[in-house]
Amino acid sequence: MSSDPLLQPYKLKHLTLRNRIIVTSHEPAYPEDGMPKERYLAYTVERAKGGVAMTMTAGSAAVSKDSPPVFNNLLAYKDEIVPWIRQMTDAVHEEGAAIMIQLTHLGRRTRWDKGDWLPVVAPSHHREASHRAFPKKIEDWDIERIIKDFADAAERMKAGGMDGVELEAYGHLIDQFVSPLTNELDGPYGGSLDNRMRFCMDVLTAIRSQVGEDFILGVRYTADESLPGGTGKSEGIEISKRLKESGLVDYLNVIRGHIDTDAGLTDVIPIQGMANAPHLDFAGEIRAATSFPTFHAAKIPDVATARHAIASGKVDMIGMTRAHMTDPHIVRKIIEKREDEIRPCVGANYCLDRIYQGGAAYCIHNAATGRELTMPHIVAKAETRKKIVVVGAGPAGLEAARVAGERGHEVVVFEAASGPGGQIRLTAQSPRRKEMMSIIDWRMAQCEKYGVIIRFSSWAEAETIEAENPDVVIIATGGVAHTDVLSKGNEFVVSSWDIISGDVKPGSNVLIFDDAGDHAALQAAEFLAGAGAKVEIMTPDRSFSPEVMAMNLVPYMRSLQKLDVTFTVTYRVESVEKNGNQLVAHVGSDYGGISKQRVVDQVVVNHGTIPLDDIYFELKPRSTNHGEISQDELIAGQPQSVVRNPQGQFQLFRIGDAVSARNTHAAIYDALRLAKDI
Repeated sequence: MSSDPLLQPYKLKHLTLRNRIIVTSHEPAYPEDGMPKERYLAYTVERAKGGVAMTMTAGSAAVSKDSPPVFNNLLAYKDEIVPWIRQMTDAVHEEGAAIMIQLTHLGRRTRWDKGDWLPVVAPSHHREASHRAFPKKIEDWDIERIIKDFADAAERMKAGGMDGVELEAYGHLIDQFVSPLTNELDGPYGGSLDNRMRFCMDVLTAIRSQVGEDFILGVRYTADESLPGGTGKSEGIEISKRLKESGLVDYLNVIRGHIDTDAGLTDVIPIQGMANAPHLDFAGEIRAATSFPTFHAAKIPDVATARHAIASGKVDMIGMTRAHMTDPHIVRKIIEKREDEIRPCVGANYCLDRIYQGGAAYCIHNAATGRELTMPHIVAKAETRKKIVVVGAGPAGLEAARVAGERGHEVVVFEAASGPGGQIRLTAQSPRRKEMMSIIDWRMAQCEKYGVIIRFSSWAEAETIEAENPDVVIIATGGVAHTDVLSKGNEFVVSSWDIISGDVKPGSNVLIFDDAGDHAALQAAEFLAGAGAKVEIMTPDRSFSPEVMAMNLVPYMRSLQKLDVTFTVTYRVESVEKNGNQLVAHVGSDYGGISKQRVVDQVVVNHGTIPLDDIYFELKPRSTNHGEISQDELIAGQPQSVVRNPQGQFQLFRIGDAVSARNTHAAIYDALRLAKDI
C-alpha cells in the first residue's frame, strides 16, 4: 500500500473509491442531440483509464424542458438517454472508476429563446446578468412539476448504471430558492431559511423516495455567495449542517461565490494569474463544522496542492477537473512515480471559455482532449524510423518535435532565438500569464526524454536543412507582427509586440488600434497604463477583445478599469500622419459617414501576424510534395502520400502561424495531427 495521501481508498456509503482524486461535474459540450454518444464516451473513459477514483460527468444535465441548455448539455429529461448512459457507465466501471452525474434545473440561468421556447422560471422576476432572460415568477404547479422532473431524471440515471447523482445548487434554480437575493416568494417557499431551503429538501426527498437508499446522492452548493445581501458564511454553515442532518445526502461538494456575472464565475473557477486553491480553507471549515464527507474543486492545478488538501484533512475527495482535461493520466503517473511527466494545467481556461464561445471544450495545449476518437493521448511508435527536421521552437515546433520523438524518430530542431517559446515567451512577459511558459517547459522536458536535438541561435538556411539529409521537414517558424494595415502612415505606428517586449518605449498618450481582438492588445494596454500612459483601445468590432473570451477578460478589466483605460468600439483607425511631436490618427467607421481624429503621441496596432515563411517557399521546389498536405488524409489520420516531385529530397510541411495567424491551440493541434502519422 502506498503512503501517499492521494492514493488512499475512501469509503462513501457502500461505494469504495480507489483514491482521493475525482473529476468534478462539468459539461465539455460534446453531446449529440443531448445524448452522450461516442465522443462523450471516449472523453469520459479516458479519465477512468488514467486512474481517477470517480468521474462526475454532465455538469448541469437538464431535468426539465424549461431548463434549456445555454450550450450543448445532456438532456436528462429524455427516456432515450438511458441506454447511452448505460454504455458510458459500463465502460467507466470496467476501468475501475466510479461515475456520477450532475442534475439541474437552470432556473433563470438560461434563455427563453433556446430549446422549446418556454418561459424561464425563477423565484423572482430578477434576470441574471450573464444570460439576460427576464424570468416568470415560479408558480406552485411549476414547483410540483420540477420536483417530479428531478426525481424522474435521477431514476433514469440509476437505470443507466450511475453510482449516484449530484444536484447543482449554486447559481441554478435550487440556489435561486435558497438565496435571499433571488427569492421573492411568500411562504411556504420564501422568506425564512426553512422556507427558502424547502424546495431543495423537497427535491432531495422526491429523489430519495424514487431511487432508494442504496444510491449516492450529493449536493454541490454555495456555502457563501460572497455578495451583499446573499447567503453569507454563517448561514452557509447552517445550510451545510441542515443538509447533513436531513439524512438525504451522502456528501457535500462546497462552492464559495456566485456565478451570475462573468466576474463572479471567474472567482468561483479561477484562471491563470489568480491564486491556486482559493476556497480550499473555506471547504475545510465546512468539513470541520459538519464532520461530514466533503468534496471540493476550484483551481487545484497540481498534485502538490491536491496532496495538501487531503493530507491536511481539509476535504475527503479533491477535484482536479481542468487538470484532467490537460492530462487525463494524472493518477497513473502518480502511481508510477512519474509526476514530473504530468502535462501541467496552465489555467488558460481555453476549455471553459470556449464552451460558451466556440461550442466545445478544448485544452489549450492538449489537442487530444475532446478528440479521443481521432487523436492519441499516448503516441504510438512508428514502424520505420525517420529523420525529422523542425524549424522553430515555439509551441507548434516543439509539439511536432515531441510527437515525432515519441514516435521514435530522429529529430533535430533549429531555432533562431537563444531560447524556446516563440510567441508564448512574449505572452509570458505579463506576470499574470507567466504560467503559459509551462506549455513550453513541459515540451522541452519531453523532447529531452525522447532524445530530440535542439539547436538554439541557429538560423536555418536551406543548405543547413539539406545537410541533415532529412526525410521530413516541418516549418514552424511562426509569424511576425502585422502593422501594415493603414491607408497611410504605417511607418509611424508600432506593434503590440513592440510594447510587450519592451523594444519600444511607452508613450504618454496612446491609441491602441485592435483589429485582432486577442490578448496582445490588452497586455500592451496594461503595460502602457501601468507605466502612466493615458490609453484608449479602439476596435472596429461591435465588442472588444472577442478572442480573449469572457472569463479571461475578467482580470484584464479589473486591472484596466482601475488604470482608467478607455474602450471604444465600432471605430476604425484609417490613417496616421505626423504633426510635430504628435501623431494625428484619422478615424472612420465601417458603418460609414464618420470622420474623427485622435491626437496622440503613440499609435499601437494589433492586427495579428503574417507568416514568417521565406524558408518554406525556398524549400518548396526541393520537396517531394511541394508542401502540399492532403486534407482528406490529415482528417482521416493517415500518412501523407502526396507526391508532386518524385526527384524531391524530403516531405515538406508547415504548421501553426507559419501558415496563418491563429492561436496556441491551433498550432499544437496542427503539429499533433500531422506528426502522429509520420
